[in-house]
Amino acid sequence: MKIVAGIDIGNATTETAIGRVLDDGRVDFISDAIVSTTGIKGTSDNIPGIFNSLNKAMEKAGLDFKDLTLIRINEAAPVIGDVAMETITETIITESTMIGHNPRTPGGIGIGVGIGTRIEDLHEVEKGTDVIVLIPRDMGFGESSERINRALSEGISIKGAIAANDDGVLIVNRLKENIPIVDEVTLFEKIPVGMLTAIEVAHVGAVVEVLSNPYGIATLFSLSSEETRFVVPIARALIGNRSAVVIKTPKGDVKLRSIPAGEIQILGEKNRLKVNVDDGAKVLMDAMGKCHPVKDIVGEPGTNAGGMLEKIRHVMAELTGQHHGDIKIQDLLAVDTISPQKVTGGLAGEFSMESAVGVAAMVKADRLQMEVIAREMQEKLGVPVEVGGVEAEMAIKGALTTPGTDIPVAILDMGAGSTDSSLMTRNGKVDLVHLAGAGNMVTLLIKTELGLDSLELAEDIKKYSLAKAESLFHIRHEDGSVEFFDKPLDPKLFARIIILKDEGMVPLHADLSMEKVKFVRRKAKEKVFVTNALRALSQVSLTGDIRGIEHVVLVGGSALDFEIPQMVTDALSQYGVVAGRGNIRGCMGPRNAVATGLVL
Repeated sequence: MKIVAGIDIGNATTETAIGRVLDDGRVDFISDAIVSTTGIKGTSDNIPGIFNSLNKAMEKAGLDFKDLTLIRINEAAPVIGDVAMETITETIITESTMIGHNPRTPGGIGIGVGIGTRIEDLHEVEKGTDVIVLIPRDMGFGESSERINRALSEGISIKGAIAANDDGVLIVNRLKENIPIVDEVTLFEKIPVGMLTAIEVAHVGAVVEVLSNPYGIATLFSLSSEETRFVVPIARALIGNRSAVVIKTPKGDVKLRSIPAGEIQILGEKNRLKVNVDDGAKVLMDAMGKCHPVKDIVGEPGTNAGGMLEKIRHVMAELTGQHHGDIKIQDLLAVDTISPQKVTGGLAGEFSMESAVGVAAMVKADRLQMEVIAREMQEKLGVPVEVGGVEAEMAIKGALTTPGTDIPVAILDMGAGSTDSSLMTRNGKVDLVHLAGAGNMVTLLIKTELGLDSLELAEDIKKYSLAKAESLFHIRHEDGSVEFFDKPLDPKLFARIIILKDEGMVPLHADLSMEKVKFVRRKAKEKVFVTNALRALSQVSLTGDIRGIEHVVLVGGSALDFEIPQMVTDALSQYGVVAGRGNIRGCMGPRNAVATGLVL
């Protein structure tokens, strides 16, 4: 009788399965464990995580290391995801042209155009001159409203106001006439005085329409067609705002600078193709298909794409001790996305939504590197350690322990960094493929498109459903259903979008609608997992056609997601393929497939 441990090193988790191999060859599984992976997959940094996972499984089984006959680890291919920007028009607003801004509670409603004038200088304004009043930080709403009322009664034409403090509503409530007031202007001191200024405040629930339209700005400032072309980035940055400010001087200048994303060269065994990232993800992925199988992928030096791919090589060379030139990128997933780009010189940190291409790249698995990890483990534990096989092949052996499965069968192993697929035919022959892009890529897309500060928050949005706290006693789930509570909710949740985590409700502190967050989350999952599922299965299919595959078992951590399996199942049903979430050994769900396969 032998006791064998199988350890699957993934991008996010390291899983262990321990089995007792009986004399007749059958395997009796006695323990399992899962921990977070340490370091980048496929490097020596994985060893602490491997020991942690193995220790947990051994304790659970009540065994010592001396009881182990053999440890088998997978061949691990690292995957690194990043966003390579498409050509971005970087908008730089100089001192003479400024934009803003989107406070939660501006005052009044409408459009005002006039010369920017300090409130203390109102008495010097000539009759008949339209003015926009500038109210400094050190003046309260009482005094400022009193001064504006006095000026109005003296016949001064006040068309609107810009306030440094959050006083817009308080001021407008005390005025004789309703004027638009934009408040909470962070960079108030940078506003040029004596310049033609336009402000717009929309109704509650509405957005600005004139200052978010290039021709609207052109009308207010009497711009020529050439000048109108230069205000397009300003208008774009103001789309979706409830209030807006545009200030122009005679020397107004908006600089446009293009940041090239660059070319990516795909080196296949038979074809070599160059693709400009500006052409978008579809063209890039079509080129990947034409160059299959891919030997290496190279980016153009001095560009976003080139820098990103070279950074991947550099990181992997440092971690593995290999020469920079020996690191080969074997696969790449590109998806179109949108990235908020900061507008330099705005009044309150404005952003303009720009097109981008998200890229996940996979470095070719190096068995030698895994042998180094195996040797180091063997020295420390005194137990034979061997590199057992590639993930996709091991996963199919594990997946076949799912009740109701039989060969021929295909699996989709959907993890954090890669989507692996393998197909076992009736004669036991296995075809397999490893593709870049999985759960981590989805998290990155959610973070990028929603403009979030943290990957942890993006990860929570990916993993959990949403709701909105409509009162202290009920929430409305994202599917429209309502849930009531006997005890009042935490007041911090009221009127906010909340993430329904297992440990409780977490408010989302971002100015986003539930519909937008849900749309971005689902679209990101679709772009990565549905795309990769179709790509992977067409590559392992004997005919190159997914329709030739009958059954697909979904395994891996991402198969536990509350949306992804249904999305993939729906997509595959259009090809007549039966797909469903695996249940490894009849008790593990879609987890532990590779570790189980390593033991078998």
